[in-house]
Amino acid sequence: MASVATYLNFDGNCLEAFEFYKGIFGGEFLGEPMRMGEVPPSPGMPPLAPGEAERIMHVALETVAGHQIMGSDIMPSMGHVLRPGNTTYINLMVDTEEEARDLFAALSDGGEVEMPPTPMFWGDLYSAFTDRFQIQWMVIAPLEEELGHS
Repeated sequence: MASVATYLNFDGNCLEAFEFYKGIFGGEFLGEPMRMGEVPPSPGMPPLAPGEAERIMHVALETVAGHQIMGSDIMPSMGHVLRPGNTTYINLMVDTEEEARDLFAALSDGGEVEMPPTPMFWGDLYSAFTDRFQIQWMVIAPLEEELGHS
């Protein structure tokens, strides 16, 4: 089912922030927090810098009225720098690849693409970009075919 979440970036303290939010909103994380060290290596991907394996790749928590916040830590070794303006994304989770590609094309027009729609190891089509009004977006849809299986 399609949904919208707010995606937050942190510089090494994502889990601490989400434990804080969990204390306020209650409930449990939506799945175990995934750490950067759990990401399967891909061709051309540099090794993680010391201390970055424990950084959070993804964590999610329901807040109020079904709204989710999601988060991850930046990777300084990959040149990421956290600064005001890049700490929040609107994350659109849609039902089909076609809808994801259409939203990507429309919203990114005139903006700056961080990652075009790309099949990811966790089984989704993922894109990230900043629109022409400087709002950051992620668009995600389930892959209609498993990676590596045509």
